[in-house]
Amino acid sequence: MSGFKAPPKKNLGQHFLADRSYVERIVLAVNPQPGERLVEIGPGQGAITFPLLRKHGELTVIEFDRDLITPLMEASEGVGRLTVIHKDVLQVDFTKLAGDEGALRLVGNLPYNISSPILFHALEHAAVVRDMHFMLQKEVVDRMAAGPGSKVYGRLGVMLQAYCRVEALFDVPPGAFRPPPKVDSAVVRLVPKAADSVGIADHALFARVVRDAFGQRRKTIRNALQQVCDAAAITAAGLRPEARAEQLEVAEFVQLANHLAATRPRDGAD
Repeated sequence: MSGFKAPPKKNLGQHFLADRSYVERIVLAVNPQPGERLVEIGPGQGAITFPLLRKHGELTVIEFDRDLITPLMEASEGVGRLTVIHKDVLQVDFTKLAGDEGALRLVGNLPYNISSPILFHALEHAAVVRDMHFMLQKEVVDRMAAGPGSKVYGRLGVMLQAYCRVEALFDVPPGAFRPPPKVDSAVVRLVPKAADSVGIADHALFARVVRDAFGQRRKTIRNALQQVCDAAAITAAGLRPEARAEQLEVAEFVQLANHLAATRPRDGAD
């Protein structure tokens, strides 16, 4: 069985993947191996769930829509071992879920209306996540993978690329979904970097530097970061105060935040 039919709920931003060829490409990209811990976010009607379950034999899914839980469990009979967590994914502690059994591999067709919060939530648990394969609005994937100088390079891309390798895999057209969304979609792979290779001294300070730098894109970083540091500190960190945020490499944001972390008073971290 490949899934079941259930009416999509607009208030939950549900668009169910219905094109088998794209399901197969996602499963191929994930390529689950024996012993791995797979967790799917938002299984919906099970379009990705059951092909993964058939290939891997065991899968944990996180589903917020109560009406989908019983159909998911019933459809999984004879396919594999399915564990359903009925919860808002933003309330799921992935670190606790991983326990001592090894890193999680996250998969999902994420609700486009809350995709960024889910990405940042997963990032908080990057230490227990081996990789992530998500389907998102193409515009979001473009922002995630963008580099300096791109019109869509911004806070999301810098924050994700600082902690992960981001790889846009392939696009998915609206016609592959039921109902069709009004936007194109894309599948992206994120592989968290080893903790010792991230090189960020103060994670909260780094996040604030990136947030403030892109808060007013047309401003130079000297002006955008007035609440965080002055031009002398930016220069001392090896950056040009007159540069704009979209011109800086991810490594330069790390460089600036680490310089501030090393030179500011302990009680003035905020």
